[in-house]
Amino acid sequence: MRRLVSETRLHPADLILPVFVREGAGDPVPISSMPGVVQHTTDTLKRAVTDAATAGIGGIMLFGVPERKDAIGSGATDPDGILNVATRIAVAEAGDALVVQTDLCLDEFTDHGHCGVLDGNGYVDNDATLERYRDMGVAQAESGSQLLGLSGMMDGQVTAVRDALDASGYGNTPILGYAAKYASAFYGPFREAVQSSLEGDRRTYQLDPANRREGAREIELDVAEGADVVMVKPAMSYLDVLADAAASSPIPVWAYQVSGEYAMIEAAAAHGWIDRRRAIEESVVGIRRAGADAVLTYWAVELAGWIR
Repeated sequence: MRRLVSETRLHPADLILPVFVREGAGDPVPISSMPGVVQHTTDTLKRAVTDAATAGIGGIMLFGVPERKDAIGSGATDPDGILNVATRIAVAEAGDALVVQTDLCLDEFTDHGHCGVLDGNGYVDNDATLERYRDMGVAQAESGSQLLGLSGMMDGQVTAVRDALDASGYGNTPILGYAAKYASAFYGPFREAVQSSLEGDRRTYQLDPANRREGAREIELDVAEGADVVMVKPAMSYLDVLADAAASSPIPVWAYQVSGEYAMIEAAAAHGWIDRRRAIEESVVGIRRAGADAVLTYWAVELAGWIR
């Protein structure tokens, strides 16, 4: 009876798995702050894609962890850079079983750890960064990415990448705009996952956690610029922003259950303080109930197995 009258249901196809791939790794590298999550090698990536496809989830989101970094994130646009190599491997392995998506941001590739190019005063140069994003978008599309996740929070990034894709013959490659991405403390474990070089913070271009209406405005801007999907990130602490977006957006709205959300539940469960499975299921149901059409979560494959 409870199942019959349930208002919100989970389905594997609504889940997307973030995957880290480390350049030069001979074996998977465990991420200490995210128990159960690893930096994959290009070989173990194949198994991860196969497992994700078998579980029936909707897609994977790839993040590259390069060996070398520089001021402009050259590795992001190098056809032989780790993210582009991993994309080709994942696309070949996945076939049409799931959507291979790529993170389009410079933070993993820059030696200063910011999401864009810095000017002479050490500030992120929005317009110079857009030029890098244009080139990065084309490079990812050429590598076979089936959806570009624009997570850098630069003004005008959707228009810039859309124009570059269209001009290069990739008009059918869709864009996921990280529209309402907040300057959150819950990204902490992710910094370890991508071996971030960041010093300081990103509050000059990510949103103030206190601002709800600003999130709605950013979502409207990305829709107007031609995004095919918009994102709210993080999920747990921003369910009001997510619900607002779901109520008003004419395009799909996704949410990212970020590394800190994952780490908190895993840590509490490891201490026996909460029921791990119930907490995972409840957390993702809450995100879907708030209006997310799909959820990026590090539990995607495990959760899909429980659902199935």
